[in-house]
Amino acid sequence: MNFDWKNPYTSTRTPVFARNVVATSQPLAAQAGLRILAQGGNAVDAAIAAAATLAMVEPVSNGLGSDCFAIIWDGAKLHGLNASGPAPAAWNVDYFRRKHQGAVPARGWDSVTVPGCVAGWAALHEKLGRLSFADILAPAIEYAERGFAITPMVHQKWTAQADVLQPQPGFADHFLPRGRAPHIGEHFVLQGAAATLKRIAATSGRDFYEGETAHKLVAHAQAHDAALTLKDLSDYTPEWVTPISQAYRGHTLHQIPPNGQGIAALIALGILQNFDLAARPIDHPETQHMLIEAMKLAFADVYAHVADARHMRVAPEEMLRADYLAERARLIDPRQAQTFATGHAPQGGTVYLTAADRNGMMVSFIQSNYMGFGSGVVVPGTGVSLQNRGHCFSADPEHANVVAGGKRPFHTIIPGFLMRDGAPVMSFGVMGGNMQPQGQMQALVRMLDYRQQPQAACDAPRWKWNQGLEVDLEPTVSPAVAQGLRERGHVLQGMDEPYMDFGSGQFIWRLGDPAVDGYVSASDSRRDGLAAGF
Repeated sequence: MNFDWKNPYTSTRTPVFARNVVATSQPLAAQAGLRILAQGGNAVDAAIAAAATLAMVEPVSNGLGSDCFAIIWDGAKLHGLNASGPAPAAWNVDYFRRKHQGAVPARGWDSVTVPGCVAGWAALHEKLGRLSFADILAPAIEYAERGFAITPMVHQKWTAQADVLQPQPGFADHFLPRGRAPHIGEHFVLQGAAATLKRIAATSGRDFYEGETAHKLVAHAQAHDAALTLKDLSDYTPEWVTPISQAYRGHTLHQIPPNGQGIAALIALGILQNFDLAARPIDHPETQHMLIEAMKLAFADVYAHVADARHMRVAPEEMLRADYLAERARLIDPRQAQTFATGHAPQGGTVYLTAADRNGMMVSFIQSNYMGFGSGVVVPGTGVSLQNRGHCFSADPEHANVVAGGKRPFHTIIPGFLMRDGAPVMSFGVMGGNMQPQGQMQALVRMLDYRQQPQAACDAPRWKWNQGLEVDLEPTVSPAVAQGLRERGHVLQGMDEPYMDFGSGQFIWRLGDPAVDGYVSASDSRRDGLAAGF
């Protein structure tokens, strides 16, 4: 790509050029990955080190009880990993009718599915890692033992969630040790996490599913009348999958197949493939209108059909057929915003990271507790904060995503990977609930249609569709674009959820031979993040 290296948007960051790169949403985690690369590890080792460190230093978005997904270029082949966990075996519609008036709650033990991230780290390491598991987890263990200083965005998101989560089992003891969220720069140590990480390191993750940690999780669940059992944990295995893809402007975007929402980005790009977007500037009302409408059409299909792939009634391939996407594109009116049938957009909190090494290995990795801290449940003596992915299930018995034991829920987190002519081009992601496919699509259009370089695509103003005609705009969107969208019928909203924002991206673009030309990387200023390399 012959990028325009000027950045038309206000930014405090410049792109990072190096032959070994890690980009994450928290500087300590990026440097943990870089430390592992400097010790002779590969990009998978670095990604696991960064992910484990993020579970300590950015607990407002993820933790040891998270799920994760990854797409990896090993130098010759693309691999996909789905490390999202299933529902406890006892879950079904009647279980939630009896206990929660039919709905899967947003918080507490009855929102917790089997956590997948520790097993995901172990699966990545076993298949593609180079250093020992203990060496890879050493940086995270160090931060768990010695603690760390709270960064500005972590403080902001911690404060936004404190009051809501304070009543949940174990939350206040672990995350409000002084009766409040920690201040910026204040030292924080997550109780019990170091011992748990050491057991995970010594057992290649099995302790979490079969050993002391597993027994502590289940004992706490049973003490709160929850369904999780030792069998639910010990039976869990992540799944290696073949990514699904969509061609766009001579490139191919790859995503993990459902139960995730990555297919939304593929559908939106497949729709936009039918338009000459570059005929107008990127920051033009009509261009942004077309992007919004394509995204709305994509979500209409995703919310209707996407679930655990084993339970879907419409195959992903059918949703991506070129003739079908061209038909959907014809529904877009360039002069008028429309409402397409859809459900309410899920919201969430996530960390995304990417790593690449001089030998050409590239990793796109995402990890999440879902709604910020997740369920709010923290298991005493372990430092394990648990996700609330069960809340993504439907309670409608007729929906493909209806809750059932052993079934994975609809998932929001999506790592992205871009290729061209069978060769790797970019590992990237944009975190943040339903903002993820929206952010990926907006960034790719800027890069592939308008040649904006990765940091500019990161810094550019974004919008976020919510539901119906409602669209949130960042304050940096120009008044002319905002007015043009209003004239087309879009209802521009303020952000009413204090935790949510317009996502945060990390990008690594391959420049040529990794050992000679290296990569260019970008990190989003909407988080505390860092792109670092050597």
